[in-house]
Amino acid sequence: MSTMKANVLHGVGDLRYEDVAMPTLKTGEVLVKVRACGICGSDVPRVFVNGTYHFPTVPGHEFAGEVVDAYDEKNKGLIGTRAAIFPLIPCMECNSCKQGKYEMCSHYNYLGSRCDGGFAQYVAAPVWNLAPIPEHLPFEQAAMCEPIAVALHALRQATLQLGDKVVIYGPGTIGGLIAQWCRANGATKVMLVGNHSSNFDTVKKLGFDLLCNSDETDAVAWVKEQTDGNGADLCFEAVGCGETFCSCLLSARPGGTVVAVGNPHGDYTLPRDTYWQILRKQLTVHGTWNSGFNASDKNDWLTAIDAMASGLIDAHSLITHRFSLQDTIKGLELMRDHKEPFCKVMICID
Repeated sequence: MSTMKANVLHGVGDLRYEDVAMPTLKTGEVLVKVRACGICGSDVPRVFVNGTYHFPTVPGHEFAGEVVDAYDEKNKGLIGTRAAIFPLIPCMECNSCKQGKYEMCSHYNYLGSRCDGGFAQYVAAPVWNLAPIPEHLPFEQAAMCEPIAVALHALRQATLQLGDKVVIYGPGTIGGLIAQWCRANGATKVMLVGNHSSNFDTVKKLGFDLLCNSDETDAVAWVKEQTDGNGADLCFEAVGCGETFCSCLLSARPGGTVVAVGNPHGDYTLPRDTYWQILRKQLTVHGTWNSGFNASDKNDWLTAIDAMASGLIDAHSLITHRFSLQDTIKGLELMRDHKEPFCKVMICID
């Protein structure tokens, strides 16, 4: 086979499903037959607004599949391995890489934005980036490993204490996963705040019933009511807009913690009274980026795979829509236009 099918971004808003050359492998790489690829919320502006770092590029960074070939003879034994693929390719030379903090690499490459990713039949991926999955774990759930690891990484930025009360602004895929991680780690109350476009039905299926529609209810007042007037111990901003970040600061208890998770949709401007919340309540504000992928026991990806395989984290229920590779654009348009409530939109490939 010399060609394959792929969704190729030729320019902003110009995604074409077409025949392209099969990936050319280099030393240390394997050929992965993609079996499932999730559409990340960041893929929508990447395709329709901002573009990738160069054109043409195949987007898609939340994927899993099977190794079907390897460049080096020593890696031929990996053929047949089922794996999720960590999309960040670190330089291995900067200070962050030398400390094993690859997610903060200064000169990284990235599958699906800086080089070709998973909206295709095949992807060339470094052996180092493979995260093997057990035989019983379906590929579409394995493709959820990236957002599950991102959610875990966010939680690990702030120590959750047993009995903590948590609020998450943004009940989407990441929000629903953060909620599950918090519950699994001892939070006694997990609250989720969304708006009219949120898919509350999905998070209800996950067993969360403390839900607030901010279009109908004052979310900050609701959080205070749910916490006996104190505010939440831990607040996650999983939307990426200034309004919800401000709401997190206002919702946190004195001495509480706020974790900024959502990719920003634009510039943030904090009203003075809201900024004072950080000072007067002595809040701790953490940023989080990507996920940890290293040889330690804090490898977010290996923990995520174990959690899915054991049933601790329910990835399956978060998948609300499935499309074929040929119809990838339909999934992107559904998310862009909010044609109906959705959580995770998955591309399934035979």
